[in-house]
Amino acid sequence: MEAASREKRWYLIHSKPRQEVVAKENLERQGYSTYLPLLRTPRRRMGRRVIRIEPMFPRYFFIHLDTETDNWAPIRSTVGVSTLVRFGMTPTPVPDNLIATLRERDDSSGVQDIPIHEFKIGQKVRIEEGPFMGYQGIFMAKTSQERVLVLLDIIGKSAKARVDIAVLGPAVD
Repeated sequence: MEAASREKRWYLIHSKPRQEVVAKENLERQGYSTYLPLLRTPRRRMGRRVIRIEPMFPRYFFIHLDTETDNWAPIRSTVGVSTLVRFGMTPTPVPDNLIATLRERDDSSGVQDIPIHEFKIGQKVRIEEGPFMGYQGIFMAKTSQERVLVLLDIIGKSAKARVDIAVLGPAVD
């Protein structure tokens, strides 16, 4: 058989709920090569801003396999693994350029950051968390590294509010 047809390809693993890391570690312990893209995401917890590291694609990660030489049988019975994603009867390879693009975005610890929206003065915004959740307003100014000034229309009156930039999203019309 030609060497070109025996190249390793990336495939998609579907894990059990919240067991991506467990499944990844168990597969790697068996000698498989895997890739779990992770995101550093800002969240609000009990009124405080915290940073969490979470899987980019909940319940999914990638495994690098050779159709000729790798033993695929133990994958399905690995702790944390639900199944190998298939279309029809055969697992479908993931494009190599997708994996390359994802890996380029990883920092030195293998985690990616979600970029915070850069809003323009006068842009309509929506508050997505906190006491003003659901309100739409106008972006007025950035006041510090994490705080911004938003003009809200509350009960027919305009009011300025300072909010954490992480709670803003673009307005939905």
